[in-house]
Amino acid sequence: MTTTATDSNEITRTEKDTMGEMRVPASALYGASTQRAVQNFPISGRPVPASVVRAYGHLKAACARVNIDLDRLNTDRGNAIIASAEEIAKGQHVEHFPVDIFQTGSGTSTNMNANEVIANLVCVAKGVPIGSSKDPAYLGDKETGSGVHPNDHVNMGQSSNDTFPTAIHIAAAHDIHQHLIPALKRLEQELAKKAKAWDGIVKIGRTHLQDATPIRLGQEFAGYAQQARYSITRAERALEALLELPIGGTAVGTGINTHPEFDTRVCAKLSEALGVPFRAAADHCEAQHAKDACVEASGLLKTIAISLSKIANDVRWMGSGPRCGIGELKVPAVQPGSSIMPGKVNPVICEAVIMVACQVVGNDASVTMGNAGGIGSILDLNVAMPMIAHNLCESIELLANASDVFVDNLLQDLEPDEERCNELIEGSLAMCTSLVPVIGYDASAALAKKAYATGMTVRQVAIADGVLDEARLAELLDPMSMTHPH
Repeated sequence: MTTTATDSNEITRTEKDTMGEMRVPASALYGASTQRAVQNFPISGRPVPASVVRAYGHLKAACARVNIDLDRLNTDRGNAIIASAEEIAKGQHVEHFPVDIFQTGSGTSTNMNANEVIANLVCVAKGVPIGSSKDPAYLGDKETGSGVHPNDHVNMGQSSNDTFPTAIHIAAAHDIHQHLIPALKRLEQELAKKAKAWDGIVKIGRTHLQDATPIRLGQEFAGYAQQARYSITRAERALEALLELPIGGTAVGTGINTHPEFDTRVCAKLSEALGVPFRAAADHCEAQHAKDACVEASGLLKTIAISLSKIANDVRWMGSGPRCGIGELKVPAVQPGSSIMPGKVNPVICEAVIMVACQVVGNDASVTMGNAGGIGSILDLNVAMPMIAHNLCESIELLANASDVFVDNLLQDLEPDEERCNELIEGSLAMCTSLVPVIGYDASAALAKKAYATGMTVRQVAIADGVLDEARLAELLDPMSMTHPH
C-alpha cells in the first residue's frame, strides 16, 4: 500500500479489491469498495441514515459474538471486531459512511462500507497502517491469526442481501421503540390533560365548515387524545411488523455459508443489546425477496401522520383570527408572523406538523413502490432497500420530532377563549336543532331562516314569536345540555 498526493493535493492511499487498484483518501477508514461506490453514485449527497449505520454496528458486533460462540472465529479476531463495531453502534465514525442513498439496490456498498470501516478500526487499534486488512502478513494464520479481513471475518456468515434488510429493521424498530412511541405518549397525555381541563367549555360545533350543534371543547380534545392513543397502538403494530430479522438467509434466503443456528443466535444477541424482542424470520426467502414488513410499518406511520395533521389543522382553524377568524383558541406566539405586517402571529407549529405529515405520506408512497413487484422486489431480492431505509427511518424521525415540537411549542401553552366560544354559540342558527323534537323540523327551520334574515338569534326570534314560554326555551336552548345525549 502506498500514499500519494492527487492533483487536488489530497493525500490518498492505494488499495486493491477484486476489481483492481483504487485511490482512497489516506485518512478514510473505508476502503476500495466504498470509494468505488462514492464515485459511482454522486446522486443526492445524502448518505444512508445514521440510524442504519448504527444498526450495522450492533449487527456486526452480534454476528462476531455468535461466530466466536460457534468456534468459527477466534477470540482475538472476534473481540477486535466487536470493539470496533460497538464504536459504530454508539454513533462514532459516521463521517466514514459516505455512500449515497441511491446506490446498489441491495445495499451492498453500505455493507462493504461497514466491513471496511470495522476492519480498518481494528488496524488502528493494533497500531498498523489503515488499509492493512488485506495484507497476508498482517492477517496471519487463517485459524489463529489476529488480523481482520473485511469479507472473511467481519462479514463471516453474512451477505449484503440479509444484513442490509436486517439493519433496516433494527434501525426502524429501535427508533420506534425509543423515540416515536414515547413522543406519542407525551402527545396523548397533553391532549388528555387539555380535554379534562376544558370539559366545561361549550363551543359551537362545525360540520362542512358550517355551524353545527354545540360541543364541549373538552370533547373535541378528548377525540384528539383518542387519535393519539390509536397512534401509539399503530406505532406498536409497526414495531411488531419489524421484529422478524432476515439475518441468516445470506445471498438468496437459503442460508448458504452460514451456521444453521446463526439466525436465532444473532437475534438473541441483538435483543439483549437493544431491549427489543427480535426473532429470526419465519421464512428467509420471504424476508429477503420482499420488504412487505417495511410497507406495513410505513403504512401505519402514514396513518399516524394523518392523525397528527388532523389535530394540527383543527387547532389552527380554531385559533384563526385573532379578531376576524374563529378565535376560540389562543395559539401561543412563538415568532413574528410577517415581515411586513407588524404584530401578526401565525400557527407556524401547526404548519410544520402538517408539512411533516405531507412528507411522511410521500415517503410511504416511495416505500410502497420500492417493494412493488417488478420495481423493487424482483425474484429473489428486493433491490430498492437503501431508498426504503431512508424513507422509513425519516418518517419515524419526523413523526417523533414533530410530536415533541407540537407538545413543547404549542399545546402546553395553548389557551381557550371562553368569551369567544360563548359569543359564537348564541349566534349560531344550529341552536334551533334542540327545538325539533318539540316543535318539529319545518317550524325549527323557519325559525332559523327568520333569524338569519333579520340578524337576530334563534332565541330572540322564538321569544318574539311566542313559540314556547321563556322558561321552556331556556331549558331547550341551554348549550351545555346539547352536548349530552337526551
